[in-house]
Parts: sequence; structure tokens; C-alpha cells
Amino acid sequence: MTATLISFADAQRLVLEHAKPLGAERVPIERAAGRVLAEPASAAVDLPPFASSAMDGIAVRAADTAGAPVTLPLAGEVAAGNPAAGPLAAGQAIRISTGVVVPEGADAVIPVELLTESDDGRAGIAEPVQPGANVRDRGGDIRAGETVLESWTALGPAQVGALAAAGVAEVRCTRRPRVAILVTGSELRPPGDELGPGEIYESNTFSLAAQLEDAGALVDRLPDVEDDEVATRAALARGLEFDVLVTSGGVSVGPYDLVRRALAELGVEEVFWRVAVKPGKPIAFGVRARTLVFGLPGNPVSSLVGFELFVRPALLALQGVADPRPPFRPAVLASPVRRGAGRDELLRARSRVDGGTVLVEPVGGQASHMIVRAAEADCLVLVPRGDGELPAGASVGCLAL
Repeated sequence: MTATLISFADAQRLVLEHAKPLGAERVPIERAAGRVLAEPASAAVDLPPFASSAMDGIAVRAADTAGAPVTLPLAGEVAAGNPAAGPLAAGQAIRISTGVVVPEGADAVIPVELLTESDDGRAGIAEPVQPGANVRDRGGDIRAGETVLESWTALGPAQVGALAAAGVAEVRCTRRPRVAILVTGSELRPPGDELGPGEIYESNTFSLAAQLEDAGALVDRLPDVEDDEVATRAALARGLEFDVLVTSGGVSVGPYDLVRRALAELGVEEVFWRVAVKPGKPIAFGVRARTLVFGLPGNPVSSLVGFELFVRPALLALQGVADPRPPFRPAVLASPVRRGAGRDELLRARSRVDGGTVLVEPVGGQASHMIVRAAEADCLVLVPRGDGELPAGASVGCLAL
């Protein structure tokens, strides 16, 4: 157990060392969006599965257009899902739509806007075409048996569409982490209740649940517990049955900060406690068997920031994402900010793009309890520790919220 402040980077490294991908399960393609592949997915068919037209127009034998301008009789039409009854005879053309099977014998498609058509069912062709013009080859995208997507690919709309088009009906994905949330504090009341003296509304359950679901977790919100040792230990014991337990509150050094002691009594090995970051210094991280335990501070902004820095990367790693670390992008300060000597600071800010440069402007009210002020922000700005201030125009890292 360590009581000294460790760096933000070291804390992230320790978290990811303990966050190994969970087991795999088969998932129907219609429920695969947002999941991560546990093994490569291969095409079931050639794609396209037949030579198809890239345009609306007519299918022809390219050789029949060599003497253009020419006029060819139309021998009918090829409809979607209803290929031509037979091969296209020499000296004829056939109407065709985009994506439809190119009939046997035809080797080119002429777009409709390049045609003239007479009343007697003939098409006028102004210029010759080359073999293969506007024809999509069978297997031009992928061949049956080839890999559509590699292991550890995150499945978004484009990836799910590619799998479906290649005939993949289900895939093996890493299991979604089961996460329990436990919020502690005798002063907390649910929104809508009437507040008594010294009481506040509990908000962390709601923000944490939203963050967890956004990160792909299956969330179970345990009932809030008051600052009581027996109740706290019992609630934590239930939470340790999950893949991940996230607590809020009770991890500092006050007389009612009971969480860390109770976790130790329940066999949780504390990996670190207190990180050189602001807000969120008293963050704790531990493990029991394969359960990861995050003790986040009770202040709402500290909880929000601690989640993005440590919990989200762990959840992504559990699902097999190749690089789960927070994706800080380059940005430029729109106004100067003071630096802290001992801790890196995450400032809530608004971003805008000016001439291709991302400019970030910290919002007013950076205290860790000011969650309403934080709602104005769309990013976190990483200000490295140091003396003095960073001037306007200084380069910083920016993490989208």
C-alpha cells in the first residue's frame, strides 16, 4: 500500500497492467455495434457475389460499340434480384440498374445519361466503351474466406455494415464488463426528495452510469449507503462480485472515509492511492482476484475526471481495445492559465476550431464540486505541473468529453 502521490502516467500504467481482456462470446451481428472482436471475422461470400453494374444504363458487349456512333436494339431489362434469363447476344443491349447482375456475354455498362433512345426500343451510343467499363468485378471488395476485420477491432457502423455485406451473421466478441456502482455518504439524497439540513442531491450515480454505459459496460447501480462501517462493508462485498466495482466517496482521510479500510478487510489489494492530478487526488485503485476496484472521490467533477483518466481506459482494455488510453489531441490555449507546482491539472474547457487549429478556453469555476459549471465544457485540457503560467497560444493536450 502506498500513500505517496504517483504520477498520472504511472497510475494509468498500473491500471492497464491489471486490465486484461475478458472472455469471448458469440454475438449476432445486429447486436454487435459497440463491441470488440475477439477473433478475426472472415467473409462468407465473394463481395460483390457476382459481376454487377456500377451505373444505371445499358449492358453491352464492348466490341459492339467499336464503330460508334451506333444504335443497338434493347433486348429487355435486368431487374434487381432477377438476373437475365440468358446471355446477351452480339449486337444487342439490355437495360440495367446499379448493383444488378451483369448478364453473361456483356462486359461493359454505358450510363443512361450518355445514351439516346428511339421510339422503336433502340439505344443510341455516341462513343465506344472499353471492356470492364462501369462493371464491378465479382470479389472486387473481398473474396470468400478472406479476413474482413482483425481481432480487437472496435465495431462501429461501418464495421458492422462490412460484416453484414460479407455474409457474417454473428461474431465472437469480448464480453462486456459487468460493473457495480456504489455511492457513499450520509448527506446524500435522491433528486426530487426534499433536502434536510446539511443534505445534498446525489449526482455521481447518474453521471457514472452514463459514462460506464458509453464505455460499453453493463451497469448495476447498488443502493447508496450511509457512512456506517457495517453497511459499507456489506455493500462493497456485493460489488466485489462484479468484474469492476466503482465507488464514489469515502476514499480520503476524514473520520467517515470508510471505503478503503473496508476494502482491505474484504481482501482487496490496494495498488495505489492518491495521484498527482487535480481534480481527483485521492483516487484509489485495487484488485481482488480478477475484480478491478476504483475508489473515486465524492466531489462530482473529481469523479467525472477520474473516470475518464482511469476507469474508461480499464473498461476498454477489458474489452480488448488495442490502445485504451485517453486520446488527447493537440490544442492551443485561447487564454493564459496558471500551473500547479505539484500536480498535473485537468481544466474543463470549451473548444472551437479556428483556421484548422483547435482553440480551448477554460470555463469559469474550476472547483471540484462545481458540476453545473463543468456541464458547460466539452473537453478536458491537460496542463502539466510546473511554475508560473502557460501563456495564450501554448500547446496543450485536449480530451473530448
